[in-house]
Amino acid sequence: MPQQAATIESLPMAFEFVKAMRSDGLDWCEGYRQLGRDALAEIIEERMGEAVDRWLEGLGRDDAPDRRNGFYHRHLLTELGDIEIAVPRTRRFSPCEVLRAYARRAPEVDRVILAGFVLGLSTRKVGEALLAILGQKVSATTVSRVAKTLDAAVLAFHRRPLQDRYTALMLDGVVLARKTGAGAIRRPVLVALGLRPDGKKEVIDFHLAASESAAEWRRFLESLYRRGLEGRGLDMICVDGGPGLAAALPQVYHAIPVQRCWAHKIRNILDKIKAADREPAKQALRQIVNAPGIVKARAAARSFAGSFQEAYPRAVACLRDDLDELLTCFRYTSPEKRKQVRTTNAIERRFREVRRRTRPMGTFQDITSMDRILFAVFANENKSQGVSTLFLLTQIN
Repeated sequence: MPQQAATIESLPMAFEFVKAMRSDGLDWCEGYRQLGRDALAEIIEERMGEAVDRWLEGLGRDDAPDRRNGFYHRHLLTELGDIEIAVPRTRRFSPCEVLRAYARRAPEVDRVILAGFVLGLSTRKVGEALLAILGQKVSATTVSRVAKTLDAAVLAFHRRPLQDRYTALMLDGVVLARKTGAGAIRRPVLVALGLRPDGKKEVIDFHLAASESAAEWRRFLESLYRRGLEGRGLDMICVDGGPGLAAALPQVYHAIPVQRCWAHKIRNILDKIKAADREPAKQALRQIVNAPGIVKARAAARSFAGSFQEAYPRAVACLRDDLDELLTCFRYTSPEKRKQVRTTNAIERRFREVRRRTRPMGTFQDITSMDRILFAVFANENKSQGVSTLFLLTQIN
């Protein structure tokens, strides 16, 4: 059967041709890849030149002055690799719309770049990983630019309306490090995690704060409330016990019972007890936590006080001062439901995943990179729970 010659007249046609070759088991050697990149660059530059010509002709009819103003160079990441384009411009016009219309970066390329970013790979290592897909390395600058496609999704996540559908709310602040010109600084991330009626846990939102002060917590909580999380269905709010959150919470969610986090409280109590006596004290505290009902829990608390009051009065006071809020979870008769709400450990577990994935990075370069990686990891955690998270990726070329 005679072969037919194909004339490639547009960038979409060129990509269709490449895909057809791959589906037939054919592949490109580097020489052909370079020819392909040169051809695609020529097509795009020709279309942009035509756009500039049309612009200038239109202005001529309207008698509005403008003139050509040289070129600037721009890189496009395509299925054939990185292509350098000479973009023509005038004093008042640049044909970037043409560039966006013709640039077709494969979705797989973006996914590899973003996946590598989320997994903690450096921009250089992500570029090397793309060698097998594109036949050439991708610069760290290009990887960083693609990573910025997360920005629109992050902004939409922080601004989206919230559904008031949670039975319990967990609030905690976790500290992460960020690089500055004067060295690394540590900044807290305020997190809200919701327990849904079906038992699934969802990271609702997070806030990169300057501190865990009452003002920062109130700003975060008011944002949640304004966007729809008014707490009408909340049975309780589990908190870490920090003074800033304790001060801010009644100003926004004043009528909702508070559950103090048992994990934080046990650590605080044991810190006031000598190492030799910590194990029996821990077992006595577990008798309270795992009691079958609130009556037995209060009895176990009295037993703890009787055993440790003389030797460790500060430890007993630490328990007694917050006992009512520690026992709020006993509003649930089900031990399984009590277990879900008596600590903020679900937030701590998610931050362990953040640290595991970002350990190769050392510390975050800036606030924007912190926002991106936290969003990406939390979105993935929500997905693993079967909870849909807004995750919009836009093509930025």
